Amino acid sequence: MTDRAIFLETARRVIATEAKGLADLRDTLDDSFAIAVELILKASGRVIVSGMGKSGHIARKIAATLASTGTPASFVHPAEASHGDLGMITEGDVALVLSNSGETPELSDIIAHTRRFSIPLIGVASKPGSTLLRQADVALVLPAAAEACGTGIVPTTSTTMTLALGDALAVALMEHRHFTPEHFRTFHPGGKLGAKLLKVRDLMHAGDAIPLVGEDTPMGDALLVMSQKGFGVVGVTGAGDRLAGIVTDGDLRRHMAGLLDRTAAEVMTRAPQTVDPESVAEKAVALMKERKITCLFVLPTDGDGRPAGILNIHDCLRAGVV
Repeated sequence: MTDRAIFLETARRVIATEAKGLADLRDTLDDSFAIAVELILKASGRVIVSGMGKSGHIARKIAATLASTGTPASFVHPAEASHGDLGMITEGDVALVLSNSGETPELSDIIAHTRRFSIPLIGVASKPGSTLLRQADVALVLPAAAEACGTGIVPTTSTTMTLALGDALAVALMEHRHFTPEHFRTFHPGGKLGAKLLKVRDLMHAGDAIPLVGEDTPMGDALLVMSQKGFGVVGVTGAGDRLAGIVTDGDLRRHMAGLLDRTAAEVMTRAPQTVDPESVAEKAVALMKERKITCLFVLPTDGDGRPAGILNIHDCLRAGVV
């Protein structure tokens, strides 16, 4: 067998082993999980997540996932906790403490602190009789599962199960709280995730920046507004300042002969494509690409037809919306 074949076989074995661990975890979940969710929902403070070593890395990720999905959470390193950071864990908090063995010595001060001040403690470990789970108010027991390393000494399956359990807690909490994409965007303003969730209203130009003229405006004046605003288009408003049409470069070419003798209403394209300010900007970009246009006027669906703004595809692309 070649080295490449061996590597591939190892990868498949590792993934299969960890997948079995996840399946066992799914099948062994009981009411303790639901009680843990209820305990977190009742808390007036944060979820304090802690763990040592590999469990500490998993704890950091769980804390980050909770915080980004509507459950205030922080990671506290158990060694630092013993040197002053116990003060970060208050009576309104819930402690979520991770340890595969349940006997990690560095966790003893955090466990004692939660018992002393009656701070709810959720313990996650693989040994039901361990110190952590005996002291915990809610014990989440990881099923006995082989580590994927084959020797049983490298945390692999156990950390994967713990991470999945943390994700399950976060999703159960966010679904109960009806956490929406809009809430998610609030916690993720940057990066690709933030860009995907941007709304049209976040990127549109409003107020005096909107290029608008009346239907009776001479095209000479309309061209001046089009040039000044810099969007390459001008909206044409009629009765009640409602958007009646739009003048684009294409309209200018079609009416080149005698253009300056015409009004905006005579040159404009009626019933132009528009977008709602609450639409996701990504969909607006897809529409502009499909129609081969660079701008969309923004009209609230429950409004009176008055333009609320104008969206330019270049602003969307600069913001990372593609």
